[in-house]
This record gives sequence, C-alpha cells and structure tokens, in this order.
Amino acid sequence: MIDDLLEPLIAFRRDIHAHPELGFCEHRTAGRIAEQLRALGLEVHEGIGGTGVVAVLRNGTSTRSIGLRADMDALPIHEQTNLPYASKTEGTFHGCGHDGHVAMLLGAAQHLARSRNFDGAVNFFFQPAEEGLGGAREMVKEGLFERFPCDRVFGLHNWPDLPAGTVATRPGPIMGAADKFEIILEGRGGHAAIPQDTPDAILASASLVTQLNSIVARRIAPTASAVLSITQIHGGHTHNVIPAEVKVSGTVRTFDPNVQDVIEDAIRSIAAGVALANRVTATVDYQRYYPATINDAEAAQEALDAAATVGTAQLAPEPAFTSEDFAFMLQACKGAYIWLGQAQAEGSVPLHNPHYDFNDDVLGIGIRLHVALAERYLAKG
Repeated sequence: MIDDLLEPLIAFRRDIHAHPELGFCEHRTAGRIAEQLRALGLEVHEGIGGTGVVAVLRNGTSTRSIGLRADMDALPIHEQTNLPYASKTEGTFHGCGHDGHVAMLLGAAQHLARSRNFDGAVNFFFQPAEEGLGGAREMVKEGLFERFPCDRVFGLHNWPDLPAGTVATRPGPIMGAADKFEIILEGRGGHAAIPQDTPDAILASASLVTQLNSIVARRIAPTASAVLSITQIHGGHTHNVIPAEVKVSGTVRTFDPNVQDVIEDAIRSIAAGVALANRVTATVDYQRYYPATINDAEAAQEALDAAATVGTAQLAPEPAFTSEDFAFMLQACKGAYIWLGQAQAEGSVPLHNPHYDFNDDVLGIGIRLHVALAERYLAKG
C-alpha cells in the first residue's frame, strides 16, 4: 500500500522540477534527498561521484544485496511548459524526467523502510550528471560497488514512446554507445576572387560531409546497426573571404565495439584523404564518452517478471540509439535498464523537448516496480 505516499511525493517532484540543477551541481536536490532518507532512518552517504547520494537499508540476515538507481540532473534547456511549477532557473529544465525518477526511488525507500518485506540490503543510488557528463562513471570510479556491493543493479527511466503503465526491457543491448567527433580542416585563407591561390577548407568540408555520410551504408554490414550524424559545420565570417578553418562535428551511435572501431577508423582515413585531395590539413578528435548499455539476460528477465506484477510487462523488440551512462554501472555489476511508459491517451511530448513534463500518473507504478525488484530478489526464506 503506497497510496498515502503519492501526494507528498508529487509535491516533492514538482519542487525539484521548479529548482533544477545541472550535472555535478545538484547540491539542493541532493541535500533534499539526503534529508528525506535520514528521516527514514537509513544509512546515508553524500558526495559520492561529486554530488551523488547513496542510502543503505538492511533487513534480516542475508548477505544478498540489490542496487536501485535514479539520476538527479536537469538539462540546459529553456522550459516552455507554462506549468505552475515550471523551472525558476533560466535555461535549466527537467526535460528528461529525472525529477520523476528521484521521486519514484524515494517512494520505494519510504515503503521498504516501513514494510521490511525483504532479507538483505537495498542500496539506493541517487546519481548526478547523467546528461553527457558521466556521473555514473564517477561513482563507479570512486568505488561505488566496493563500498556498497550489489548482486544486481537496476535503473529505471520514463519512456514517452510507451503507454503509461507499460514496462519494457530486453536482454543484451538496450541503449547505444555515444561517441562524438570534431574535425578541424585548416587551409590558408584568402580572397574569394582568387581561389586558385587558397586551399579551400569550405570545399573540403563539403566533400568530407558527403563521404562521412557514406560510412554506415558502405562500410557497415546491413545486419549491424549504426548511426552517424553530422550536427555542426562552422566556417567563414564574410562573403568575400575563403576561411582558413572549418570545423565539422557530429555523433556516432553503435551497439557493437567492433562496428565502433570500423567507424572511427573510417572517419580518420576519410578525413586524411579529403585533406590530401584539397591541400588542407585535418585534425580529428574522436571521443567515446558513453558505452552501449548492455543488460544481463537473467537480470532483464527478473525485471520483466517483477514488472508483470505491477503493470504490463513487454519485451522490448529492439534497442534505442539514445545513450545512457547507467552503462558504466552495468559494466561493473550485473543488472538491467528498464523503460517505464508514460504516454497519455492524447500522446506524449518526447524527452529533451522544452514542453516535456514527467507524468505523475505513473509515479505509483514506478514505486511499485522498484519495490517488486527488491522484494523478489531479496525474498525472505
């Protein structure tokens, strides 16, 4: 029975929504979470991985343990919802539902602290800086699983593409690896009326973009999956000057490290070839910042079994190319990443959209799912 928890948790969620904080700056958010957890009598640790909070709840005599994770950070987006609890911080916004994730995990802690219907230890991980800054990586580097051992770890994320109440996951890849690249093409710069005397970085960039967009179609097997997108081109400042430098940047998403290697090698070789053909130089900066999120098959099935007790469980037919730094936790501990549907009958605004808001109607399902994961894995007897 969690109905008595919902109204105050919705108020808590909306307070966090109104006071969003970017990655590694979640001081107010973390402080409020820690305060709530201490009031429950949990063992609370702060400042892990920057601003991360970990709470431990033990019951019984079993040495088994489970980790449940929620991310805390907001996005650098200007909110356009006009909600009464809209962001009070200009240019910062909970546009991915992390405020809802915090509320759901806090609700699970509240229920488990009073029900004690498990035997073992539940570790509640409130993680900073998921949005591109690798907060999970920092928590793991600081000894998260050595200090708070887990036999399983689960991460739950709202998913606007699924109907409210539907829970989905899958064994193996569920979210893509995220890489980013920046290529600087350098010529000499000169008068636009005398192009024969000036290696043209603009022309080189046009060739580069065309060739980069052929990589997935011509270097990757049709049975594999990959995305390469050019997202920025910067060069020039006036109509009659050939610029000395052009920057081309973008992202690569994959599920297989071998495919990842092929694409990086292809980007480097194409950049070198374009530079040679156009009498410019090319400098490639390629960064692999999030690995693919790979679910343990047994843990994914455990998540589906738990989901079937609280809502509609669904085997996700395919992974998403978006990325998630929960991948770092799954590299260190067996577990699974789970999607919780939040789409309403009239549809749902996508994540990272300025009109997005977490659907409070699924708060209870998220709490019950966290509780079911803990109680089933740490079942008494």
